[in-house]
Amino acid sequence: MDDADPGLPLKLWPCSNGEYLPPQLDELRAEAMRRARAAADHHARRHGWSRRRFLLSSAGMASGLAALQACSNERSRSQGTEPGGTFTVPETAATDPEEATTTINGPATSPTTASTTSSTAPPLPAEVVVDVQTHFLESGEWGTGFPQGSCGEAEPIDCFSAAYWRDLVLMGSDTAVAVISAIPVVGAADPLSIDAMERGKALAAELCGDGRVLIEGHAVPDVGPLEAALASMAEVAAAHELCAWKAYTHAPSGWYLDDHDPDAPQIGNAFLEAARDTGVPVVAVHKGLSGGNRYASPVDIGPAAAAHPDLSFLVYHSGFETDWTEGPYSPDGEGVDRLVRSVTEAGVAPGGNVYAELGSTWRTIMGNPDEAAHVLGKLLVTFGPERILWGTDSIWYGSPQDQIAAFRNFEISEAFQEQFGYPALTPAVKQRILGQNAIALFAIEPPAGACQPAEPEGFARSNRTYGPVSRRDVMATFLREHPWIRTP
Repeated sequence: MDDADPGLPLKLWPCSNGEYLPPQLDELRAEAMRRARAAADHHARRHGWSRRRFLLSSAGMASGLAALQACSNERSRSQGTEPGGTFTVPETAATDPEEATTTINGPATSPTTASTTSSTAPPLPAEVVVDVQTHFLESGEWGTGFPQGSCGEAEPIDCFSAAYWRDLVLMGSDTAVAVISAIPVVGAADPLSIDAMERGKALAAELCGDGRVLIEGHAVPDVGPLEAALASMAEVAAAHELCAWKAYTHAPSGWYLDDHDPDAPQIGNAFLEAARDTGVPVVAVHKGLSGGNRYASPVDIGPAAAAHPDLSFLVYHSGFETDWTEGPYSPDGEGVDRLVRSVTEAGVAPGGNVYAELGSTWRTIMGNPDEAAHVLGKLLVTFGPERILWGTDSIWYGSPQDQIAAFRNFEISEAFQEQFGYPALTPAVKQRILGQNAIALFAIEPPAGACQPAEPEGFARSNRTYGPVSRRDVMATFLREHPWIRTP
């Protein structure tokens, strides 16, 4: 992929954030990508544009979505079924730049005229995209083997720098506010320390102004003496303005939020009480995408949330696993079904204190519209439209604009609504998910729109991804840094 060929705008090829093995490219995505390439050549000539210009345009994105939908429709017809998820892209969007811009950019300047839950509630403000899970890496001991395509830097790790994160997430997409989320590394090797987050926040403010970036504190109650770990949380909260505490219950060791396993360290309740005492009552916890590690299962979310109604639980990835195909809810199901089961059995109702997040999950399933419809349908039924949060896990997947565009244009079909009881994924619901729910959770005053100033010197737009693209890459370089991938 070079400057002459920036790549397809809808990035359906395998890519991982490094925490899971990227799925193999299936027939549906492969055919959609083949058609999108052919359409790019055709439409670029028709517009009189270069191929690069078309692939970086809204028309190029619309063309890619149309190709994916056509392939999905054909698959459904061959199976004698109705499509479960659909991308509502006009056929003319690839040939009409104005229509493509409206289709892809969404209702950024048009307020929603009705609430999703009550006809008497005030209307939502115009769409604001809040990405509650983003990352970057400062140079350090960790991540130096991260395989990715060249970005033109002498050191590959620099492709994941704060500057690239800022340019790809805040300048290269419609993201208005980004949360910098900790990664599972501690000590001197941590390339995303709290100080690094503050530097990223300041860097974004230089370009976009204040209020664009929120940061999380990294809580590690399983490292060192518990009392010292909890005291450190208080110190970090006093020194930094935090929006949440980030925790990994499966890394570096293994524990549960609800302390239900007597053989595991009994630190979950102490951690949750400490989070409350610091005045930061939002706990963001990684659940899923772990290679099946039992401590990354969301089994503890429901009981912990029921026992701590004064805390909010932000469940990163929603328990999704790439080795489980999502379908209708099953009491014995894996993946997202585990989260649904945990909160339902614990009596946590829709609109409660558990929030399901879509980082890496949406990126993985958007290439399979039926699976995407099942995931979103189950989450809407279980949590309600006010408790699903938008996240992309960027910078690993490059600019998140393709994820945003795909979500804006995605709907759950009437057939799936009738068959499985899923609610409609209306424009108002999508506005809530893309930003309004996070605005309410974090009690922030959002900026008027996205940060999209002129490109900084030396920044060339592309449709690259930055994470590992093959299972071999993960197996070869990441097991030493993500040992839970092979832990049953």
